Amino acid sequence: MTPDNNKQLDAEALYQQLLGQVRHGLDGVADAAIVGIHSGGAWLAERLAADLGLGGRLGFIDVSFYRDDYAKKGLHPDVKPTQIGFDVDAANIVLVDDVLYTGRTTRAAINVLFDYGRPARIMLAALADRGGRELPVAADFVATRVALGAAGSLALQRDADGGLTLTIE
Repeated sequence: MTPDNNKQLDAEALYQQLLGQVRHGLDGVADAAIVGIHSGGAWLAERLAADLGLGGRLGFIDVSFYRDDYAKKGLHPDVKPTQIGFDVDAANIVLVDDVLYTGRTTRAAINVLFDYGRPARIMLAALADRGGRELPVAADFVATRVALGAAGSLALQRDADGGLTLTIE
């Protein structure tokens, strides 16, 4: 898909596609859990956990201190605490991010998870994959692929009612 500038994608329809893929991928999987990367991935993870009945096995991580560009970029002003209230050891974890780009956030998130234990498996779910990988990271579940140049971006927003919008900027 090649976007127009400042175009909105139907994030709710994309979420439904992602939910269907994750539901199918977790069919018959024991000890499943959902972990969202702050902030957009956390929003998606909350909804996935509720829709899949995994509310007790939901976690959130902030990768700020784990990024390989931390010294260059500095600390993001909205650092949130990592919250994982279930045993990570031997869990089958769906790691959720809103947009997959270089793979560096995913790498950092995996490092966070391993600080909490050794999962049996980590599967990656992303609402959108915009290409441009710098690391060998691929999503197991992805709702859409959007071709963007280096200057483009995808921004997921959540309104007060929990509705999602995804904008190409």
